[in-house]
Amino acid sequence: MTKLMTRSTGAAFLVVLLALAGCSAGDKSSSSDQPQIGGGQGPGVSIPGGETSVDEQAQSTFALDVDTASYAYSVRQLQDGRWPDRSTVRPEEFVNSFDMDYGQPKGDGFALHVDGAGMPSTHRSQYSDRLRLLRVGLQTRADDSETRPDVALTFVIDVSGSMADTDRLDLVQDALHYLVRQLRRTDSVALVTFNERAKIVLPMTRLSQVEDLDRAIDSLAAGGSTNLESGLVTGYQVARDGFRQGSSNRVILLSDGLANVGNTESSPILRRVKAEADKEISLLGVGVGSSYGDELMEKLADQGDGFAVYVADREQARDVFVHRLPANLSVRALDAKAQVTFDESVVEAYRLVGYDDRLLSASAFRDDRVDGGEVGPGHAVTALYIVRLRPEVRSSAKVADVRVRWQDPTSRAASEAYESVVVNDLTGGFRSADPHLRLAYAAAFFAEALKSSSYAAEVQLDQLGQIAADAGEQLRDPKVAELTQAIRTAGRLRG
Repeated sequence: MTKLMTRSTGAAFLVVLLALAGCSAGDKSSSSDQPQIGGGQGPGVSIPGGETSVDEQAQSTFALDVDTASYAYSVRQLQDGRWPDRSTVRPEEFVNSFDMDYGQPKGDGFALHVDGAGMPSTHRSQYSDRLRLLRVGLQTRADDSETRPDVALTFVIDVSGSMADTDRLDLVQDALHYLVRQLRRTDSVALVTFNERAKIVLPMTRLSQVEDLDRAIDSLAAGGSTNLESGLVTGYQVARDGFRQGSSNRVILLSDGLANVGNTESSPILRRVKAEADKEISLLGVGVGSSYGDELMEKLADQGDGFAVYVADREQARDVFVHRLPANLSVRALDAKAQVTFDESVVEAYRLVGYDDRLLSASAFRDDRVDGGEVGPGHAVTALYIVRLRPEVRSSAKVADVRVRWQDPTSRAASEAYESVVVNDLTGGFRSADPHLRLAYAAAFFAEALKSSSYAAEVQLDQLGQIAADAGEQLRDPKVAELTQAIRTAGRLRG
């Protein structure tokens, strides 16, 4: 079922950062009374990755997130014969890597989709007969590329020695050549490179001078150390110098994230660029390379009010730069947050799969001092819950109320969409459920298996692979075939 209901508060809000079709969760203030985010700290915050008793906390609240780097990098590692480091595996990014085919709203904001099913017969838990899948899907309206605002993009490109490896700098150059032909002549692009020091290769230049851009891209060559801090600081300076009022201004970092000169932690680097980021210049991280600094790149994107993707080959890079990037250069919803309120008479416990570093206190949902996520046009966000019902509940009993809240990018007015779900909505058989829901289950629990979490024992890789394959036969999505193969590869590596 899908319902879109909007209620404007008409309030004024703090100025927030614009993001490139992205999403982040971070505090806007360091004052002691500022509500804090994530980590399960403080009252009203769910335990990261764990089950929460409804008697103790009935509300699950989180900032929206559209990062996908974790899934793409995990697949790359498996293809290279390596089991991913559990710290790089984020289940929500596995789920959000797949098209869920949600209906779009007619206006701005979100269409809210809620559905569910029983668990598959292969799922092993002492509560299997009372466990249910609950899927919360949020979808924004796609943008019209002809009417979007102009953009001013500053590409900050890692040209250190490690980028000389295949599928790093050559991949970036190929994608950039394709991108400049997808943008409009009224858009602008700047190029900054960095190894041990940063260099301005091309100041902000209109796309009408595409030959200059092509020559600058072709001139890039790899060598030296990796001073990511110098690259980002210079990149933001160039973005500020070329700032275009009324346009979407972005810094796009392309790197393997293996900083080894200057500050190599995210916090001091972000402190250097925060003054510029606060002036509506947001960050997109594009990761490359078989060895990849996932933690640094993800934190930079999160704290820079942007998002992170990972590309392993030219096909993926062209998809990001040629299709996803040009189509998502504006912002549809600012400070977007979701909250699910479970009925304690019906639900015994629940678990939000992933979103560990996006968790918010319940009171933060309508506290506009707390940053949410920035979501672009045509983007979908999916949250998967594992819900444990109380014994012998009525089919008509309400399980939960689901709400999403966001701000309009122009007026900063807040709106909400909401929906309710009852027991009967979650009691259908898993095999007959929407194939997208079955796909979400397979992706989420594949991540649990790779993380070796306490819930990994509830599934077996060969059975997950079959669930993904069955969903793929109906969806005919090449990315689902990739997931199926990745699960089978993991099974072989585990032995």
